[in-house]
Amino acid sequence: MKKINVGVVGATGYTGLELVKTLLNHPHFNLSYIANSEGLTTINKLHPSLNGVCEDEVKKADVEELAASCELVFLAVPHKTAMAYVKPLIALGVKVVDLSADYRLTREVYEEFYVPHEDVENLANAVYGLPEMFREELKSAKLVANPGCFPTSAILGLLPFMDKRQANTPIIIDAKTGVSGAGKKLSESTHFVNVNDNLFAYNPLTHRHAPEIAQKLGVPFDEVHFVPHLVPVTRGMLSSIYIQVHGDFDEMKVLKEFYKNEKNVRVSDIPVDMKNVAGTNFCDVYAKRKGNTLFISSSIDNLMRGASSQAVANANLMMGLDENAGIPNIAYVP
Repeated sequence: MKKINVGVVGATGYTGLELVKTLLNHPHFNLSYIANSEGLTTINKLHPSLNGVCEDEVKKADVEELAASCELVFLAVPHKTAMAYVKPLIALGVKVVDLSADYRLTREVYEEFYVPHEDVENLANAVYGLPEMFREELKSAKLVANPGCFPTSAILGLLPFMDKRQANTPIIIDAKTGVSGAGKKLSESTHFVNVNDNLFAYNPLTHRHAPEIAQKLGVPFDEVHFVPHLVPVTRGMLSSIYIQVHGDFDEMKVLKEFYKNEKNVRVSDIPVDMKNVAGTNFCDVYAKRKGNTLFISSSIDNLMRGASSQAVANANLMMGLDENAGIPNIAYVP
């Protein structure tokens, strides 16, 4: 089988690096174009961990060059920047997996939490890249909006129980993420002295991922109470979720039945942790009920299932390949 040429725009950051690493070992994709906003370097100079593995040129991103050399492009760039690439790439017949927030939300919600949207036509045709919800739609998609890391963890934990949730009650999500989730650019909050031996919430109840969670679950934004925390680990995400439920059911049986055919969601009989999913596309889930209160624990690797490996799984579906082709499934343990 002839390999499919793909490109990565935004190779400088952590998600860009994980995309490159995954694609280098992919059985059906050929990484033919690597780019960032500046060029004039090589991928191993940006990421010395790739010395002796890949030393390809990193170019300054150019839409015409991308279209000439790639059938599909991954955009690991900030919101708003992605729109500038998506519009011309789609017009030139190139499929796109966008890791930014630009195509995840309705126009009204996006513009409330981000910036004015400049590509409304493609926004209407984007498919949300959570295979457990939209697998069939992804197979024919030309543009995929890769989910945010927090929404991936929260939605996968909540999906099996949404029909058992008491209407108009709070969905409380207490999520912890590693520092890599804040990106590569240094800030006061991610400085070693501030993060080390420390733990704190940020953007409580106002984080941009809250409306994404609400929209995909089909509930009012006011019912989602989301508080993210930064923890002193490099990678990983753990969501502790609390909802009010009704009816008589076995929570673990519900989880196991709901995810029995899903290869990338593992139901655990004990509370989950970050380490066992590190470096993989797995989401591990667990649930425990007390009265009408249901506790759900969900863990992912924020850089992988929360970004890059999920993006590659989506690209696999878009190109008619097995969803798990080239997807890492062995965790970084110990």
